[in-house]
Amino acid sequence: MAALTIRNIDERLKSDLRKQAAANDRSMEEEARTILRQALSKPQTAAGEGLGTRIRRLVQEHGGGYDLDVPPRGPARPLPDVFKK
Repeated sequence: MAALTIRNIDERLKSDLRKQAAANDRSMEEEARTILRQALSKPQTAAGEGLGTRIRRLVQEHGGGYDLDVPPRGPARPLPDVFKK
C-alpha cells in the first residue's frame, strides 16, 4: 500500500482531526483515510459541465422547475432609419 505525507497542516486542523478521530474511535491516520475515501466517492462535477447544466441539476434536486406562461409575440417593430434605403 502507498504512503502519503502531508506537510504544513495548521495546528487547528490537526486538533480537529484528532478530536474527530477520537469521537469515531479511530486513529488520526484511519480518520484521514476515511475522510479522503468519502470525499472521493462522491460524484464529481464534470469538468466541461456548463452553467446551465449546473443550474438545471440544482433545480431538479430541489423539486423541479417552474412553468411560466409565455405571452404571444406581437408584430415586429419597424427598423431604425439607418437601415432604410
